[in-house]
Amino acid sequence: MPKAQRKGYLHDTHRLCDPAQTLAAVRPHLADMGITRIANLTGLDRVGLPTVMVTRPNSRSVAVALGKGLTLDAARASGVMEAVETWHAERVALPLRAASYQDLRQEARVADVWRLPRVTGGSFDPQSRMLWIEGADLATGLAHWLPYEMVDTDYTTRPCGGQGAFPRTTNGLASGNSLAEAACHAICELIERDAITLWHHAPPGPRLDPATIDDPRCQEALNLFSQAGLLAGVWNIASDIGVAAFHCMICEAGSVPGHIGIGSGCHPDRSIALLRALTEAAQTRLTYISGARDDLDPEEFTPAASAERAQFVRNLLSRTRALDRFQDCPSFSSPSFEEDQAWLLHQLAGAGMAQVLIVDLSRSDLGISVVRAVIPGLEAPHDDPDFVAGERVQKAAEARE
Repeated sequence: MPKAQRKGYLHDTHRLCDPAQTLAAVRPHLADMGITRIANLTGLDRVGLPTVMVTRPNSRSVAVALGKGLTLDAARASGVMEAVETWHAERVALPLRAASYQDLRQEARVADVWRLPRVTGGSFDPQSRMLWIEGADLATGLAHWLPYEMVDTDYTTRPCGGQGAFPRTTNGLASGNSLAEAACHAICELIERDAITLWHHAPPGPRLDPATIDDPRCQEALNLFSQAGLLAGVWNIASDIGVAAFHCMICEAGSVPGHIGIGSGCHPDRSIALLRALTEAAQTRLTYISGARDDLDPEEFTPAASAERAQFVRNLLSRTRALDRFQDCPSFSSPSFEEDQAWLLHQLAGAGMAQVLIVDLSRSDLGISVVRAVIPGLEAPHDDPDFVAGERVQKAAEARE
């Protein structure tokens, strides 16, 4: 096992090195990956939290990635690494295996497909041949095969060798300066999306009391919203997994027209998790203002749709009270991603997630770590068009009855 490396950057996220160093390492490869522009969007809004867009015109998924942070370099690194990881997942260069689930499980370890998220109209047939890709279970180090259609993100064609039974998304796709850094980011994204889905299927609880937030970086972000005349609400959405996760919504005060912002964040360190939610809320508002994303429906930009979204946020803020204390939210801090990873695996195991599978999509000639994480048992994002509620949502619904 490689020796653990100390984190070298802790300002607005955790990385092994400063964002400028990350950018310097990937910059020679940007043209080869089709990245043509890194544009600063920050000035299009009055909030002031740095946000960038990264364009990849010949993308096989979305052509625009967004990045955010407390500095412009951090935002650039965030956006570029998102574009880099999707490029890798569109061009998977690993061996594949064609087999039915029933045949494959007789001679190899296979992901627990019965706990993987499903999609509307899809049906998994354990007797039919399909393509599988090999990953590793982080808890045991043992190889497991999982459906290729959950890893490939080339959306220009139908699922290659798949059954159309599982989601084709970038959920759990992440990059980093090391394999452990990328794996931690990927795992946290899966936990975050699961937490948001559970939160959306329950009555909204109390908001976070901003007076209890003792992190100066988060206070600075909240102050920027306030100075911009925006209302902000934050909810602690940490689930039974016990990893810090937050959901943030911002909107214009009163009846002033304008775009909303919604963001979420998950991280062992609760301050970083909250900061991610706050900066992502600023990012999504700028996404609407700029019209940058090519996967948004034009109907979302009509005055009626904008007003409806704003009213939804205002109603939610008025129905909930700011009673939760930031200090009561779970938190864990360590000097290395290897320690973060071990803690995340422990938390997941305690909530019944026995497999944490990682497919290493990294290419040795590029020197960038890219992984796709798949954790059977976690819910898919609630806003996926083909979302089907899984066991965790169903149990949560039963508990409310």
